[in-house]
Amino acid sequence: QVQLAESGGGLVQPGGSLRLSCVASGSIFGIDFMGWYRQAPGKQRELVARISSGGSSDYGDSVKGRFAISRASGSSTVNLRMNSLKPEDTAVYYCNIMVRGTNYWGQGTQVTVSD
Repeated sequence: QVQLAESGGGLVQPGGSLRLSCVASGSIFGIDFMGWYRQAPGKQRELVARISSGGSSDYGDSVKGRFAISRASGSSTVNLRMNSLKPEDTAVYYCNIMVRGTNYWGQGTQVTVSD
């Protein structure tokens, strides 16, 4: 079993910043990817950013240049720094980990960008 503990969501004004963190525990030997997805009301879940065990990262088009994902080598923690936040970034953000080809999801943390 794999458990994911997310933290860092909240309310922020447009143009502001937030940092999300996710700590994985349990049977996490053999991590393929760690990352974040988000789902806004009425929309499909989409990739925000993910980082491979080798350190390469992928970003959703809408967040490129504004968000940065990081994970120390061998660490079970993945962080997402979100800058220049926009109202359209409002969503529930889910931590995701792929371990030996199997996906696991966190419960989600709400990010709201509003005046």
